[in-house]
Amino acid sequence: MGGKYRFIPELGPDELAAKQLEGLKWTVSHTSRNSPFYAAHFKGNSIEAGDIKTLDDIRKLPFTTANDLKEGYPLPLLSVPEEDVVRIHGSSGTTGKRKILSYTQRDIDTWKNMFARCYELAGLTTLDRVQVCVGYGLWTAGAGFQLGSEHFGAMTLPVGPGMLEIQLQILVDLEATCLCSTASMALLLGEEANKAGLTEKLKLKRCIFGGEAHTPKMRRQFEESLGLESSHDISGMTELYGPGAGIECQAQDGIHYWGDQYIAEIIDPVTLEPVADGEIGELVVTTLSKEASPLVRYRTRDLTRIIPGECACGCSMPRHDMISGRSDDMFIFRAVNIYPGQIGSVLEAFPEASSEYQILLERRQGLDHMTVNVERQPGVSADNDANLAKAICDRIRKFILVRANVEILKPGLLPRSFAKTKRVIDERL
Repeated sequence: MGGKYRFIPELGPDELAAKQLEGLKWTVSHTSRNSPFYAAHFKGNSIEAGDIKTLDDIRKLPFTTANDLKEGYPLPLLSVPEEDVVRIHGSSGTTGKRKILSYTQRDIDTWKNMFARCYELAGLTTLDRVQVCVGYGLWTAGAGFQLGSEHFGAMTLPVGPGMLEIQLQILVDLEATCLCSTASMALLLGEEANKAGLTEKLKLKRCIFGGEAHTPKMRRQFEESLGLESSHDISGMTELYGPGAGIECQAQDGIHYWGDQYIAEIIDPVTLEPVADGEIGELVVTTLSKEASPLVRYRTRDLTRIIPGECACGCSMPRHDMISGRSDDMFIFRAVNIYPGQIGSVLEAFPEASSEYQILLERRQGLDHMTVNVERQPGVSADNDANLAKAICDRIRKFILVRANVEILKPGLLPRSFAKTKRVIDERL
C-alpha cells in the first residue's frame, strides 16, 4: 500500500478493525494451542478459540497481570518451543522474580519495524545521527532504540546510560542530531552542557524520550537547555516488545500507537469495566502477532486515555494520551489518594520553581507527614523562598486537599538520575 510513510501503513478504520480481528483470532488460537498458561487461563474462564467472532468479544477474555509473569518465572507465557526463542529481555523485579520475556526472530523483526516507525513519525531522516543514552543488556531500552535506528537507516551512536563526560564528547564531536533518553537524563545532560559551556556546540534537533512520567515544565527545561527543535514522548514496555509501541508525532497531540500490532483498551482499574473514549483509565493491551510471549488483555497499570478523531499530522494510526502515571504509583496520605504527577502539575503554576521535586513521607507520633522538596530555578533569588514555599503549600492544599510542608532548595541539590527519577521516598513503614 502506497503512502507518505516508508514504515507506517495507511489503514482506514475498517481496514484496521479487520486486521485487529484477524490478529485477535490468531493470538487466541495460538495461545490456547501452544501456551500451558493461557490454555489453563482460558479453560478456567470457559473460553474457546472459536468464541472470538468480533472485536467486542475481547471482553470475554480474562486479564493477564504482572503477577502471572512473575509466577511463571523464568519463561512465562511461553507459546513456542524453546528452540524457536532467539532472545530474552527482562524488566525490573526482585531476584528470581524478574519479568522475563521471550522473543522469536519474527518478534524481533516486528519490534524493529515498530521502532523504525517511531523515528519516521518524529521527523528523522537517514541523515540523522541518533545518540542512544539508555540502558543496554537485559533491559529492552538500548537494544530497541539501536535496533530501530539501524533498521530506519540513521547513523547510530550506542553510548548507553551515564558517563556524562563521554556523552558530551560524543554529542559535540560526532554531532548527534537526535538524543534518545529518559526525560531525567535529557534534563541532566542539558544542565551539564550549560555548565561546561558546550550548548552552542550542540547540533541536537530532537529528543525521543520515555520510560517515566514527566511534566510540561520538565520538558520545556530540557528542550531549552539542549536547544531542541522538538521532543517526542515514546511509549512501550518490556512485556510489549519494549520501547517503540507508539510515539508523539510532530503535531504533538497524543501518542500514535501501532494499532495493527496490538489492541489498546482503557478500563477502570477498580471495576475493570471499559471507560468511554476520552476518559482516563488503565491501559490494557493485547498483541496481534507476538509469537513467543503473547499478551492477552495485559494490565499495564499505566494511566492514559484514548484520543478520538483524526490527528492533524495525517497519520491514520490511533492515539492515546501521554502516560500520566501508574495506578500502582498512587500513595495514600491521610486518607487521600495521590499520584506524584499531581505535585508536578502544581509546580507548573510557579515559574520560580524548577521541575525537580521529591516527596518525603514520614510517620511521627502516629501521624503521617509529607514534605515536598522543590528546587528553585537557576538565577532566582533565595530571598523569596519562604513566600514561594507558602504559595506552593497553599496550592497543594487547594487542589490536592492535603497539607504538606514545602522546602525550597537551591538548584541541583536534589539527586539526578540517568534513568527514572525517584519522586517518592516513603519512610512510614
